Amino acid sequence: MLISSLDFALRSATVAMLLFLAARVWRDFGAAWSGRVTSAFALGSVFYAIASAAGFSAQPLWLRAPIIALSTGDIFVFWIFTRVLFDEEFRPDWRHFIGWLGLTGVSLANCTFLAGIAPNAAWLTGTALELASLVFIALALAHTVGNWTSDLVESRRRLRLFIVVAAAVHGGLFNVLRLTSMGAEPAPWMSAVNALTLAAIVAIVLWSLTRAANADLFAVEQRVPPPAPQSGIAPAAADMKLMEQLRREMAEGRLYRDEGLTIGALALRLKVPEYRLRQLINRTLGYRNFKTFLNAHRIEEAKSALADPAQRDVPITTIALDAGFQSLGPFNRAFKTQTGLTPSEFRREQAPPA
Repeated sequence: MLISSLDFALRSATVAMLLFLAARVWRDFGAAWSGRVTSAFALGSVFYAIASAAGFSAQPLWLRAPIIALSTGDIFVFWIFTRVLFDEEFRPDWRHFIGWLGLTGVSLANCTFLAGIAPNAAWLTGTALELASLVFIALALAHTVGNWTSDLVESRRRLRLFIVVAAAVHGGLFNVLRLTSMGAEPAPWMSAVNALTLAAIVAIVLWSLTRAANADLFAVEQRVPPPAPQSGIAPAAADMKLMEQLRREMAEGRLYRDEGLTIGALALRLKVPEYRLRQLINRTLGYRNFKTFLNAHRIEEAKSALADPAQRDVPITTIALDAGFQSLGPFNRAFKTQTGLTPSEFRREQAPPA
């Protein structure tokens, strides 16, 4: 009885914190994709907190099925959440909505139809959904490990890494436990541990939000590159020298053309500590992400090529590849983010009148 009461209290507190988190982020950062997706993930986590409780399977079908379905779909939102957090140029589109709708729909159909007419098929579908959840968690972790170093805002990097790893470990652990339990109801102690870890994660996230500079946590979309030095910041002599080195490597060496260039490799080339280069690019030059910094140089080269009458017949794909992009899709997205125009529209605007 004590364990069940503790479980209920922890889950109630978690739901309250998640609803507060969703409302606050939407209010302050609903204009940014990162804010919208964070709010959606927090709301989806409310359904997970309810669906993962011991005894939930005893609830009536009309209540149980949609909550389980929305909880399942939240794993897909978690993957999108990590993409948005670590890639400021990423924008969800209709395909991602269809993916979420498909996962949620299959889970809903499994609870409402298959479970009643074909229990074995329902068990297989449920197992497949659990495995799909583990795949999306693995994708989220892979994206986090592969991209978190490009974030130049130190406080945001620490908090984002905690959010993603903690949520992935928690979700992954209990997904594996559900798989190995063969569909059996979780023991009360296991449900209480689940509730405790979930409540701790959400509480730490909320505490961090009250202490961190919120503008550092959620990227605000920009249609123009950040200003070269930030106003009010006078670079020291050593920073001025480093800025000149960096400018020369970018302008003359065109290092940005190397798609695999990392901030660590660039720091080695400039013979400076990585943290110092991070601070320079972020605090002095105004960039929040190393990829955005590189893309700004790539886009400038592409703009020059697109405006050059002598290169009017050069395919846009060739210009994108020459500037350092590996394919046309990322180039088009980055170009429109920085200029507000597609490359074709920009080229037409730059063409001399007939």
